[in-house]
Amino acid sequence: MKNYAYVGALGLLSIITTEFGVIGVLPHIASHYQISIDKASWLLSGFALVIALLGPFMTLFAARMDKKKVMLLAIFLFIASSTISVFLPPFWLLLTLRLLSALLQPVYIANALSIAVSFADKEKESQMMSIVFSGITIASFTTIPLATYLTNLYGLEAIFIIQGVVSTLAFIAIYFVLPNVEGGGKAFDIKELHIFKEASFIRSALVNLFVIAMWFSVYSYFADYLNKEKNMSGLMVGNMILLFGVVGLLAMYVGGKLLSRGVVFSNMVYVTGAIVLAIALYFSGSDVVITTGIVMIWSMLYTPVYLNAVAFLQRTTSVSFALGSSLSTSFGNLGIAFGTLVGGKVIAGYGMHYLPIAMFCIAVVTLVLMFIVKQKNRIQA
Repeated sequence: MKNYAYVGALGLLSIITTEFGVIGVLPHIASHYQISIDKASWLLSGFALVIALLGPFMTLFAARMDKKKVMLLAIFLFIASSTISVFLPPFWLLLTLRLLSALLQPVYIANALSIAVSFADKEKESQMMSIVFSGITIASFTTIPLATYLTNLYGLEAIFIIQGVVSTLAFIAIYFVLPNVEGGGKAFDIKELHIFKEASFIRSALVNLFVIAMWFSVYSYFADYLNKEKNMSGLMVGNMILLFGVVGLLAMYVGGKLLSRGVVFSNMVYVTGAIVLAIALYFSGSDVVITTGIVMIWSMLYTPVYLNAVAFLQRTTSVSFALGSSLSTSFGNLGIAFGTLVGGKVIAGYGMHYLPIAMFCIAVVTLVLMFIVKQKNRIQA
């Protein structure tokens, strides 16, 4: 039933609003708590690290539990975190709340996909999965820019109110629409973890990690970068985040078409594009028209990154679909944490102006790794 997939998408929208919503308001968080921007970025990198390190184990742990109840618990953690955060508690507590809510994020995604697929005809499984994942794209041009816009108007509390409202709506929808579904054994066989010993897997996993890190070395500081380097006001930054999300709709369509030409080719195109983008960001100055054009190109290159990263790991290794999906999420979030930390170190040590250099360097390393994978791994169609 499509209704189950739409409910899954709503829950994923609330999760992504919480995870990535802070990107547009990091300058406000740093200012309110009187901390550096790289320390404030732990709200993003810490969240990602919890998913990266504990995601597969939490998925295994919850595999035998009722899927609906686990999804409700996951969303409840987000509601509780957002509700307490509205009162702007000490930074250590704000960070702790985000880390706790991150624990069940990968479990929610796995269960939402499982319920959407299990009640659909075989030929419609891909369509149901696509609907669930649409929550990510929808958040990028609705709740995330809205949260940034309202935070600029009314203060930091606004973003946590929006996160809480969306998570509450998702909780209600899950409770009333989804059926109870008993857990069905393990998400994947623990014996499959032998793949960590395979050189082909290690090479592809590093690509998965570095391609995400490449983007988040700059994207994590999107708002602060546009404000300080491109001289954009808070309102203009909010408009850029909205534009970024809207262009992302076209980007996902193009990304799917490009992926059909080959997973290595597709990823190489995007990484090469990131190298060109980094150079453009570094030398472009602060002209509004030029910056707007760069943001649009940035969105076209960045938005399909998750689709391409998951496909790359699946099609260049012998990993199973279930384990590959879980590990792609883990390595992707490890890449978010790594890229965010690298970007923060560059800002702290050299200044915001040199942030695109971090993207450039990681992109070059990623491109080299991709050439090695192309030469040594067995590539699936």
